[in-house]
Amino acid sequence: MLAISDDQRRTRLAVRHALVEPVASPLDVARSLVALHSSDPSTVYLTVWARSPHTTQQDVAREMYAERSLLRVYGMRRTLWVIERDTLPLIEHSSTQAIAPGQRRRMAKMLVDGGVTNDGEAWLDDVQRATLALIADKGPILTRDLSKQIPELREKLTFHNKAGELIGTVGVSTRLLVQLALESEIIRAEPVGSWLSSQYTWSELESWLGGPIPDIDGDVASARLLALWLARFGPATETDIKWWTGWTLKKVRKAMQDAGVIEVQLDNGTGYVNPDDVAEVPTAGRWIALLPSLDPTTMGWKDRDWYLGEWGTRLFDRNGNAGPTVWVDGRVAGGWTHRSDGNVAYELFEDVGREANDALADRAAELERWIGDVRVTARFRSPHDKELSS
Repeated sequence: MLAISDDQRRTRLAVRHALVEPVASPLDVARSLVALHSSDPSTVYLTVWARSPHTTQQDVAREMYAERSLLRVYGMRRTLWVIERDTLPLIEHSSTQAIAPGQRRRMAKMLVDGGVTNDGEAWLDDVQRATLALIADKGPILTRDLSKQIPELREKLTFHNKAGELIGTVGVSTRLLVQLALESEIIRAEPVGSWLSSQYTWSELESWLGGPIPDIDGDVASARLLALWLARFGPATETDIKWWTGWTLKKVRKAMQDAGVIEVQLDNGTGYVNPDDVAEVPTAGRWIALLPSLDPTTMGWKDRDWYLGEWGTRLFDRNGNAGPTVWVDGRVAGGWTHRSDGNVAYELFEDVGREANDALADRAAELERWIGDVRVTARFRSPHDKELSS
């Protein structure tokens, strides 16, 4: 069996994720990573900056909202991603379509349990129909403007713990619009405010795209998405693949078989690569990076010891969300934060040498200038991010 060492994995990561040689555009960054985490709006922009530092915030917004070469959609693990337009059919038919029915049933039950209606499915049908009609007529349109005209969207859903105690509420509008997005009826369009804003407008998906999502067989889509991801993240373990895709183990193994992946020996276990990806990648040389919260590289694998080491509890929150990280030569070596005074502060957990230290100081100063007058606070904050920011 071919062996791929942790050193070689770190080299592949550096080269394929555009962390050694910058790429030209946000679209190139998306192609390097397959999908950019978008639960926090700042992540997309900072992910791009880390790999395309001459790109401006306006360049990112233009590709997402004017050219629409990048799309913000729900996909694997019901996560919000920014993806290349050509990747949409693969994600839609391998992942999104499978998630939507279960989420719809859950919401219908929540409507009944919360006393909003006695028939959750019928209520959803009626309110979704009215919401879609209004988006078609007025969109792109903000959630608050939809709620002003459709009273049902102002209802609240309640959450209880196992003991029956109330632990929180969420507006029906939030869940219903996400459901419509999961059903590929609508899509998040341009936000209002700065590049950090999460107040998105909503548009009909086909209107935004200029046509329907191309059809493709679900099994074919799964195999092609897996091959695309392994080309950037391989070798990966079966656990990594199942975690990133959110698929069942049965579906993962079917996609692996259809994609023709092959086994390789890792330093600690068995991994998988595409059949044409067995050649050794030349050493990348020395490099450093400041990657944001939820960066696709930091979040890319479930088994992370080979690049994260012992720093997981400091740099990830309890739900598994990565905070801002400092990288040196393929390893996580510390964390960083953006303070209220505009300073990008970082802390190293180990000695990385003077050359890397100097390069990191320069990169932090570049990031300060690129961010400008706004202040970036990660939506999902790691313990270290909280410590360093204070």
